[in-house]
Amino acid sequence: MKAKFGRFDGGYYQRFYHQGKNPVHTAVQVAHLAQAVDSLCAWWGVKVRSVLDIGAGPGYWRDWVLRNRPGVRVVSTDASDYACRTYRHIKKDISRWRPGRSFDLVVCLSVLQYLSDREAAAAIRNIAAATRGVLYLEVPTLEDRDRVLDPGATDFEMRLRPAEWYHSRLGRHFVQAGSGLWLAKKSGVLLYELEGASSSDCRSSS
Repeated sequence: MKAKFGRFDGGYYQRFYHQGKNPVHTAVQVAHLAQAVDSLCAWWGVKVRSVLDIGAGPGYWRDWVLRNRPGVRVVSTDASDYACRTYRHIKKDISRWRPGRSFDLVVCLSVLQYLSDREAAAAIRNIAAATRGVLYLEVPTLEDRDRVLDPGATDFEMRLRPAEWYHSRLGRHFVQAGSGLWLAKKSGVLLYELEGASSSDCRSSS
């Protein structure tokens, strides 16, 4: 693990998070996102009492929860020694680690693209096992390369897979709700047909 994730060191975080005009994410951006996801969980009736932040990096999402949702249990993890030491995370590689408990909300930003196909598939299974309610997932795909990704703010040392690769694996455990949100099938949350990102994966409620 050390060799694989060793490049996510201080230089990496300085380049992609703390320097330049186009950081990958800022604390303000993540705060907006966390607020939106939190509100949608409330809309769906998912009571968020626990959060798992996978590949937490600078810890922006964890910090938002601690500031704005006192009493919510947050577990933040990362596979980088530097990130764990600097931003106070638990060192875990989600492709090899399956949490012993499930969480109401699981957050996974920009992790799966750094794993091999076998590791990413294992990570999805572990994430599914850990998600009791809602998953927020951000991962760039092959289709995003020329249309979405900003060359000046993107680490291209990653594996860009077709979106269908992810859909076929995530669809075994989740219903896609759009905007990076996936509802665990075991959550019991029902969507109207047009609420989901893919109508064939959604079920109407009555």
